[in-house]
Amino acid sequence: MEKKRRQAAILRIISENEVETQQELQIRLKQAGFRITQATVSRDISELKIRKGMSENGVNCYYAGSSGKSAAYNSIFAQSVVALDYAMNTVVIKCHAGMANAACKVVDEQELGFVVGTIAGDDTVFILTRSENHAVQLIEQLKRLMTRQ
Repeated sequence: MEKKRRQAAILRIISENEVETQQELQIRLKQAGFRITQATVSRDISELKIRKGMSENGVNCYYAGSSGKSAAYNSIFAQSVVALDYAMNTVVIKCHAGMANAACKVVDEQELGFVVGTIAGDDTVFILTRSENHAVQLIEQLKRLMTRQ
């Protein structure tokens, strides 16, 4: 029970603050009433699949997201996508005809906090991110996703 409460607190803290280090997260958890070691923070980060990325303010901080549901998702995404591009804070994924919904679902499953929303047509996916930095970050993540089949 304590672990679930602590991990929920971690997710809340990183969603409300730009937390840059494990030490900073540990301090915030202690302020919230949790007695916690750095090793426990590290394990929780790993279990929650928390990643680091650029915030809209240009800060390299933690955010919650899943690493994808399976290698099958990566394969579907890689086989669907023809091209990736962005303009300002909008990412565009060009897909083979009829494959945009599948590619969009893979992006949605990533549960990225900096993605505001997605919309898919027949062969195109539009993704609105919180900032241009997030769009660049998303393009890089999608490129990596395409190579992890």
